[in-house]
This record gives sequence, structure tokens and C-alpha cells, in this order.
Amino acid sequence: MPLSKKIKIALTGGIGTGKTYISKHFLDIGIPIFYADEEVKKMYDSAKIIAIFKDKFGDSFITNSKIDLSKLASFIFENSENRKEIEAIIHPLVMHQFEDWTTHQESNVVMLESALVFEAGLEKFFDKIIVVDAPLDVRIQRIKDRNLHLSEQEILQRIFLQIPQEEKCKNADFVILNI
Repeated sequence: MPLSKKIKIALTGGIGTGKTYISKHFLDIGIPIFYADEEVKKMYDSAKIIAIFKDKFGDSFITNSKIDLSKLASFIFENSENRKEIEAIIHPLVMHQFEDWTTHQESNVVMLESALVFEAGLEKFFDKIIVVDAPLDVRIQRIKDRNLHLSEQEILQRIFLQIPQEEKCKNADFVILNI
């Protein structure tokens, strides 16, 4: 009997659109969710990634034998070339983990939640892409509420480093407005 192909859905949208909130509704109906951001955070603690970063960047991001996420964030948000350099290391590893995770799911439908599906050129890995959208003022407030240390300027910088929401929505199979 042939194995049925799993339907892979990407849930994406810019920072502060409410992807994680929306993903909980998919979990409620039985669709397993792979949270890319959580997996990346775990990766940064792995000896493999620490070794890769140490080899490529020296001790620039290493504090107490761990990757210093605040130093890494400063580097990433400094300019788009820095971000691309880090993403070239991380995204293939995340997608490998997602594919492995997918094979262990009993559901015929699986979902990856990530802000950077389009930015990383990952859309080809998915059968459908859902973009979560929200007005800019709502997004800014959500980000302020969960990141008290970020100024509005820093928030806007992070928002504008991502592909514009309008473009994401245009390239989506479905758009969920989350106000």
C-alpha cells in the first residue's frame, strides 16, 4: 500500500501579526505545528551550531561557551547581508529538522510556523501558504507588549527588514486578518 503524502502548510506573516496565536487554532483541530523560532533557539544551544559559529565568526557571538543571542540579534539587525549570512547557516538546518519531524507525525497535514518563509525562499517546500496579517499599529503594540526592552524605532527596524506584508499576502494561498 503506497504511503500517502503529507500536506505541508506554512503559516507565516511578519513580526507581531499573531502567527502563534493563530497556530493554536490549528493545533485545536489536530494539525501538528513545528515552531521554527523555537527550534532555532534550541539549535543555538547545540554544540553543532556553536562549533559552526565559532569556526565562521570566531568568538564574536560566544559568551560562556554559548551563543549570546543579544550579540547575534545586534549583528542580524545591523544590515541585511549579516542576516542573510546567518540565515544561510540556519534555514537549511531548520528545514532538515522540519522534514524529519514531519515523518514522525501521524497526521496527514502538518504545519510549520515561521516569519521568514518568503524571506528564506522556503515556499517551494509547502503545498499551501497561509499568511497572517494585521495592521501596522496593532503589530507595533503587540511587539511592545512582549518586548519591553525594544524601542519603537527598533521594532520598526525589525518589521521593515522583513518582506512587506502586502507582498506576503499577494503570494499567499490564504490570508488570515488577525486584529
